[in-house]
This record gives sequence, structure tokens and C-alpha cells, in this order.
Amino acid sequence: MNRPKHLLKGIPVLASLNIKQTVDFYKLKLGFDRIGYLDDNYAIIARDNFVVHFWKCNDKIHPENTSCYVDVQDIDQLYIEYKSQGVIHPNGPLENKPYGMREFAILDNFGNLIKFGEELEQSDL
Repeated sequence: MNRPKHLLKGIPVLASLNIKQTVDFYKLKLGFDRIGYLDDNYAIIARDNFVVHFWKCNDKIHPENTSCYVDVQDIDQLYIEYKSQGVIHPNGPLENKPYGMREFAILDNFGNLIKFGEELEQSDL
């Protein structure tokens, strides 16, 4: 059965203890350059084709237990950029994974874990 395609893309909605501080972190440390919406309780920001929403929470348990995964291209260059900003997760260095991805992880200013990955070529597996 041919059914219509309704799902376009996923957009993470992450928790923040302070929206302004989070937006500043993503702009200064992660290179996000577009703000779609911003107030004290919610923000929408973007870099390239990656859009992320933030909601204000009052308990660090939310960001410290949240994560998302971002497909990227030229991951080695992105890793160099983020390593120079000091945001690489201590257990998240760039490496090839057995499930066919080359990836690394960062923590944002309130503890959200973001993994960045690029599919490996068959010859790299």
C-alpha cells in the first residue's frame, strides 16, 4: 500500500535552565547563527539545516538527562571546531563506531548531550 509521506524531519526540543545563556552558548561556542524565536521561556535557533528548540525548566535533571543526535557532513572539521571551543564530552571523542557511524559528543552549558555523526563509507567499517 502506498501511503502519503507526512513526516518531514525531527527537531529536538531540549531543556534549558536559562534561555538567554543557552542561546549565547550555542551562538558563541557552537556557531549557531539564526534565531527564529526568543523569549524568557522558549527559543528556536539554527545552524545550517539543524534547528533546535529550547524550553525553560527549573530543574537540572531535565537537561542532564536529555540528548539528541545530529547527522552531519565533514565531521572531522566540525570536531576540530568544537574541540577548540572546549565543548567535547569527556567520554565523547571522535571515533568510528561498529554500527557504521563516525561520531563525537558534546555537552551544552546545562548538560544536554548532543551527538554528531556521519555515516562511514563501507571501506571504513
